[in-house]
Amino acid sequence: MKSRFSAFALDLTDYVLATWHPDTRPATLESDPGLRWVRLEVLESTGGTLFDAEGTVTFRAHFREDGTPGVLDETSRFVRHNARWVYHSPV
Repeated sequence: MKSRFSAFALDLTDYVLATWHPDTRPATLESDPGLRWVRLEVLESTGGTLFDAEGTVTFRAHFREDGTPGVLDETSRFVRHNARWVYHSPV
């Protein structure tokens, strides 16, 4: 979760796509030059241990869009795919 947020903040779309499950991954991601991700708060997580096949992360991501502050609240589902944790979808 933290690495994906950092990739969004740094506009590393290749990394974001590589860490997205192929069943739900979009073909491309469009960059938004007016959008800047500034802070991540991880509020809760479930699963995600060595023995789990999936887990969730509830987070609050703070951003600025054209200078106006905003917040995205989400619970995301992560699953193991090819021995790696990848983002699957919102819950």
